[in-house]
Amino acid sequence: MTQDVKIGVIGGSGLYDLDGLEVEGEVFPDTPWGKPSDSLVIGRYAGKKLAFLPRHGRGHFLAPHQVPVRANIAALKMLGVEEIVAFSAVGSLREEIAPRDFVLPSQIIDRTKGIRPFTFFEDGLVVHAQFGDPFADHLADIIYEQRGALEGVRMHRNKTLVCMEGPIFSTRAESNMYRAWGADIINMSVLPEAKLARELEISYQMICMSTDYDSWKVEEEAVTAEFIIGNLTANATNGKKLLAAIIP
Repeated sequence: MTQDVKIGVIGGSGLYDLDGLEVEGEVFPDTPWGKPSDSLVIGRYAGKKLAFLPRHGRGHFLAPHQVPVRANIAALKMLGVEEIVAFSAVGSLREEIAPRDFVLPSQIIDRTKGIRPFTFFEDGLVVHAQFGDPFADHLADIIYEQRGALEGVRMHRNKTLVCMEGPIFSTRAESNMYRAWGADIINMSVLPEAKLARELEISYQMICMSTDYDSWKVEEEAVTAEFIIGNLTANATNGKKLLAAIIP
C-alpha cells in the first residue's frame, strides 16, 4: 500500500481536518492491529504530499485510552511515512506556559497504566528500542524556526510532558506532584504514540497546545472538557498556520 508519502500529520482534539489540503485520496487500511482511528487523507499541503489522520476520529468519538494507536502508526508506516508531526491539547503545569501557548516537548514521563497496547513486538519477538530522547530534534528545530507563524502566542521548547491515563483529569494533589517532578505540561495522548513511532523507526515530534492550567492553580476553575475543546478550537487556526509554515 506504499504511496510514497513521507510526512504524516496526526490531528488532536479540535484538529480534525486541514483547510487547504488538496485531497488526492483516502485510505482506511486493515493492519495486523486492526483499523486506524479514521480514514487517512492523502493530499498536498503547501505543495508537499502528506497523510493526515485525526487521532480521535472525525467528530472525536475515541477517548485517549480507546485510540487504536498501533493501527494508526502501522497505517502511516504502510504509506511510507518517515516523519510524524502530531498535535495535542495539553494542560500547563507552569505559570509561564499560558493557555493557547504552543510547546515543543523534549522529554516524557509515563503515567499511563498499561491498559493501552504499547509495543509491536510480541509473541516471541523481543526488541528493546532506544527511547532516551523520545522526540526528533531535527523536527523540533524546523518547527521552532517557524514560530513566527503563530499570532499572539508564544512557543516554548525543551519541556517535559507527562502522559496520564485519563479520561478523567488530574486531582490537585496529582497536578502538584507532577510539578514537583519537574514536568511542564500534561496530556493523555503522547504515549504509546511516540514509543510505537520509535519502534517503527519513524521520526516523531509532538506540537502541544496549552488549553488550561490543569488543576494545580487553585485560583483557576477546575478544568473541564468543554473548556479545553473551546480553547483548542479557537487555537486551531494558529496550528494550521504553523503547519503550513513548516511543511515546505
